[in-house]
Amino acid sequence: MMNRKSILALVVAPLMLLAVPAQAALRVLACEPEWGALAQELGGNLVEVSVATSALQDPHQIQAKPSLIARARNADLVVCTGAELEIGWLPVLLQQSGNAKVQPGQSGNFAAADFVRKLDVPSQLDRSQGDVHAAGNPHIQTDPRNIAQVATALGSRLAQIDAAHAGDYALRLKDFSQRWQQAMQRWAAQAAPLKGVAVVSQHKAFVYLYDWLGMKEVAVLEPKPGVEPTASHLQEVLASLKNVPARMTLYSAYQDAKPAEWLNRNANVPAVKIPFTVGGTDGAKDLFGLFDDTLARMLAAGVKK
Repeated sequence: MMNRKSILALVVAPLMLLAVPAQAALRVLACEPEWGALAQELGGNLVEVSVATSALQDPHQIQAKPSLIARARNADLVVCTGAELEIGWLPVLLQQSGNAKVQPGQSGNFAAADFVRKLDVPSQLDRSQGDVHAAGNPHIQTDPRNIAQVATALGSRLAQIDAAHAGDYALRLKDFSQRWQQAMQRWAAQAAPLKGVAVVSQHKAFVYLYDWLGMKEVAVLEPKPGVEPTASHLQEVLASLKNVPARMTLYSAYQDAKPAEWLNRNANVPAVKIPFTVGGTDGAKDLFGLFDDTLARMLAAGVKK
């Protein structure tokens, strides 16, 4: 005859099996918010996404803190920009994680910039030029055409790592790609008035955006990439704009707006904050909102009434 403990075990054991998921979600650590958002689009409930940085942080300047190392240690896939954007902190993070799956060259290490055409590739490297990247400008996320190419590659990588759900990733990629292509057609139509518009950049971070929209960068407020503008350099920019007037100055959500605002006061060139990545502004809550809000802000400043 069964005792009470045996009966309880028979009742509880099936319930415990029900509480255990069939397979744990794929753990994805994204270096930047745009790649976290893309991984979530392509993975849905098959992935558990965490992001190493926020839109209000400079992605060049991050500390490999113990909490971040722990996330890298437990990740199945690390998705970063690459092209040396994270060179100051990602190698240390990966090394200290001790996670063999996410080291460079492994399937669990994904660099988005590997899958797009790079701009501003230097012909020669000289550290006196400032924060110059040997592989080219790493800020690829400001062109939605790049997002489309990275999505295709990332969808394939997710399917490779989590082969049991390859069909699900393929369906999600197809759905995202269709919605993205429709959005790009809409953005192209909206952005037509920006073609040929002259613009100043606070940091040389928008070359892909300008390449997409056909805009002209006529000045940069930083004298060298990553070097804060001096008063004398700002005066030089101001003088140059007398010959080549600009319609706006762009700066990223994480940047101090003072240099752009100085130019606005002295040359009546509107300072335009753009989200730069997901979460940079209230309107940039996801990848679609990132470009909706970027264009809305630029059109508001750059189109003559």
